[in-house]
Amino acid sequence: MSLYFKFFSLHLKSQMQYKVSFFITCFANVLVAFGGLVGIIFMFTRFNEVAGFTFEDALLCYAVMLAAFSLAETFGRGFDLFPQMLGNGEFDRALVRPQPIILMVLSMKMEFVRIARLIQALLIFAYVIPNSAVIWTWDNILTLSLMVVCGAILFFALFVVYASFTFFTTEGLEFMNIFTNGGLEHGRYPFSIYGQGVLKFLTYVIPLALVQYYPLLYLLGRENGVFYMLSPLFSLLFLIPAYAFFRFSLSRYKSTGS
Repeated sequence: MSLYFKFFSLHLKSQMQYKVSFFITCFANVLVAFGGLVGIIFMFTRFNEVAGFTFEDALLCYAVMLAAFSLAETFGRGFDLFPQMLGNGEFDRALVRPQPIILMVLSMKMEFVRIARLIQALLIFAYVIPNSAVIWTWDNILTLSLMVVCGAILFFALFVVYASFTFFTTEGLEFMNIFTNGGLEHGRYPFSIYGQGVLKFLTYVIPLALVQYYPLLYLLGRENGVFYMLSPLFSLLFLIPAYAFFRFSLSRYKSTGS
């Protein structure tokens, strides 16, 4: 991990060499995320509730998903940009280094401008936490923390799956954006509003509902079981097939010759 933190420091210093460009890009990221917030505001100016959920409930969902996605995108950017690494030969250089390959991929790309979205998520939390119907006891605080942390890990696992497909296609598969960027966009509202079919898919296949919908029910007092409180932890099981698929894909890798 000491090597990872050295790369972390190097990437941060290099990106801060051009401070004006850095802050302009941060502002652009905030504007992109702000569009999602505006959509929620417009929705609830017309409707008081959506499928039984209030404006504050939707904001809580969006803040969780935005914080989780921004963390995953900042520190897992290497897997998100994996097709470029294959095409320009960076991945070949990573393979010959005496360090775990996942650590090498993570260390090659970090984009701290993505932290701007995390700041926006924190500002939304600052509004919604005192104004929501949630009673913030220790177990609810723990549940909210698990939603963000496990959500970030889950999005990172989806980036790993995306990178794994790249071993076979060389170019990235855009359909994976349905689950990464699409997960963020559709996560602005509780996943149950999209129907039982979608909810089951996001529970048993791509477990985004385990870090958003089910713990939200616990926070709102609609469910009291331990499963709902700790459901974000169950989403981490997705790491097993994601890592297995990455190792399988790596075993089939053929260099581009760059």
